[in-house]
Amino acid sequence: MSDIIYETDGPVAIITINRPSKMNSLDFEANDALVEVWQSFAADDALRVAVITGAGEQAFCAGADLKTYTMAFAQTSAPEFRRRYTNGPGFGGITRNLDIDKPIIAAINGFAISGGFELALACDVRFCSPNAEFALQDAKWGFHACDGGLIRLPRIVGHGHAMDIILSGERVDAEHAYRIGLVNRIYQADLLMDKALAYAHMLASRSPLSHRFAKEVMRRSVGMPIDEALRLESRSFFDVGLTEDLAEGTIAFKERRDAAFKGR
Repeated sequence: MSDIIYETDGPVAIITINRPSKMNSLDFEANDALVEVWQSFAADDALRVAVITGAGEQAFCAGADLKTYTMAFAQTSAPEFRRRYTNGPGFGGITRNLDIDKPIIAAINGFAISGGFELALACDVRFCSPNAEFALQDAKWGFHACDGGLIRLPRIVGHGHAMDIILSGERVDAEHAYRIGLVNRIYQADLLMDKALAYAHMLASRSPLSHRFAKEVMRRSVGMPIDEALRLESRSFFDVGLTEDLAEGTIAFKERRDAAFKGR
């Protein structure tokens, strides 16, 4: 059976890390498969939203399968390793060098540890079950996060909360994650995927161009001076105004009906 299951439900892609006996950790092969899945999702105009989760009830993703990563690293030259992973899409396929301007939802059904935590951080919205736990444990073993944890976490939860998580390496439970804004919702485990899919279908009914333009502005504006960022936002708004979707949305509002967006 495939380590990565890729399914579709209308305009929603469902991605499942299917290695429950390994706490859904990723070896090189599974990571490469996940990269291909994300690339397929990004290229398919019929798909508007993705949901990623882990198989089973224990883990979303417990990070890298360290045994196989260590063996693969020993057998791979440093330049080849950097080309494929450090300079490639990173752990989980979306942590770096692959910008997907479609909404991505993480349904976190248990442990999200180290690289698995960083994969969740690379998603746009995070839902979790009450048994979810989050950690960047790298400081316990002498290194630090390297797939976006040091960059994305402070932007999501603020500098102080990020420092607490990164410097201590301690686990954060679902309730604390919700309090600091790390997750958007907590749902009972048996409802998590249903809630995530319902939310995904709601997003899929919105304008895909609005999503694409908004995500691009939010991504590109990080670190910009405020006046430059505001000009970028205004320019993007002007460009959205030239689309067929904007015209459809305006007509739908006047006619008091749901808009039928085409992504044009």
